[in-house]
Amino acid sequence: MKQNNILEDGHGRRFYYLRLSVTDVCNFRCDYCLPDGYQATPKAPDLSVAEAGTVMRAFAQLGTRKVRLSGGEPSLRKDLPELIQAASATPGIHRVAVTSNGYKLPSVIDTWHRSGLHQLNISIDSLDNAEFARITGHNCLPKIRTGIDRALELGIQTKVNAVLLSDGAQTRLHQFLDWLKTTPVTLRFIELMQTGDNRDYFASNHLRGSDIEQQLIETGWQLLPRAIDAGPAREYVHPDYAGRIGLITPYSKDFCNSCNRLRVSAQGKLHLCLFSDAGLDLRETIRTGEADALAEKVRALIGNKEVSHYLQQGNTGGTQNLSIIGG
Repeated sequence: MKQNNILEDGHGRRFYYLRLSVTDVCNFRCDYCLPDGYQATPKAPDLSVAEAGTVMRAFAQLGTRKVRLSGGEPSLRKDLPELIQAASATPGIHRVAVTSNGYKLPSVIDTWHRSGLHQLNISIDSLDNAEFARITGHNCLPKIRTGIDRALELGIQTKVNAVLLSDGAQTRLHQFLDWLKTTPVTLRFIELMQTGDNRDYFASNHLRGSDIEQQLIETGWQLLPRAIDAGPAREYVHPDYAGRIGLITPYSKDFCNSCNRLRVSAQGKLHLCLFSDAGLDLRETIRTGEADALAEKVRALIGNKEVSHYLQQGNTGGTQNLSIIGG
């Protein structure tokens, strides 16, 4: 594989990490994202496995080391194992991850593992069965936890994403801490982000991650160094816990300085930021199957990346909800 110089934007940031959405469809109705459920809209077909393969080869030429397949809910695509396999087989890609709500996890995790999955991220906002059902619209937490146990048995690095919500935050924190005593997952608390569809919900539910982070530091949790292809979380460990805790705090000062990831939507649009105004259409170039040409187009477009997402100024860009390009 021909590998060009590492992709770098005009602000000196280098990009080792691709988040590739494979669908915007989701079967959950989370309060903060799709409270009314997924609403179908006219759009181009999702990228095929071959087209996704072209995207991944192009980004690998530009120095990408990690690919995360996201959604919507990626397990709703029956060909997700083929997509995982395509990522795993791409020269230069060293880590393949999937973000999922875990609804199908017990029945699919072995297949994903055989296809080449290295890392799994599962969204669980509460360990209380009733609260989980209220938030998501699905009473399936025990099944999801069974799937996580199987992923750990298979040796898959497993992370759990939990959106921070102000009401009941301390109760949920203590439940998660009890779980992490013996469960070797990384729990990542994600600050609730304002999108076009959740302005009122954001105003009444936003909790700053720095409040939780300070509690962790005061109780002996210690910050770990960050890998160059890692996501945006600041990750902490504690000698008394089998699990770890990460904090993703997009409203913190200088959050965007360490950005190392780009996003491509299921329709083949490059999003230079989760909160950019619109995606940049790559579909015509993707359809040629020419990874070299696609890599050059991405390199030409990276100069348009802004220095910040400007979330702290109330900007939500074109992001109506986080299912559109995988959060």
